[in-house]
Amino acid sequence: MLKRWRIARKNRAIVERVYQALVTLTRDPRLYEHCGLADTFSGRFEALAIHMFLFLRRCRGDASLDAFAQDVVDRFILDVDASIRELGVGDQSVPKRMRKLTGVFYERVKVYDAAFDAEAKPNALRAAVVGRALAETVPEDAVGRLVSYILAMSDRMAAVSAEDILSGSLKLGD
Repeated sequence: MLKRWRIARKNRAIVERVYQALVTLTRDPRLYEHCGLADTFSGRFEALAIHMFLFLRRCRGDASLDAFAQDVVDRFILDVDASIRELGVGDQSVPKRMRKLTGVFYERVKVYDAAFDAEAKPNALRAAVVGRALAETVPEDAVGRLVSYILAMSDRMAAVSAEDILSGSLKLGD
């Protein structure tokens, strides 16, 4: 455990750069204006969960990124904790909320993974995001734009080298 802590401390600045790059992606107004995500705490959480999922999917299967990906997830969890505290959730309620939000995140990862592994990926992704990231009342064209965004961002993430990630850079292109 102490070795893990030393690794996390040593790479803290690099982890922070990658995490902040993911957060910056979630601030794209098009996600909220055109893709149907709600501009609320929940909607921003969903946007960040999508980007975290895509990052984790990129890191999967690359042993050199395993520990680093966990450090980024740990940073994500700390950020969610701080965010709910800023919203005024009392100290005694934070652990319960964190368990719920962490469960929601990992449920998203599981469902989105299954959608990516499906033969009809776009249709499976549509089914995965509606009722989770998107309300069921979101217009179909907005759902399609979010699915297109997710697929394009997945391709962009896949193109980022492990060396770039480990140096703290997500070179995603345009």
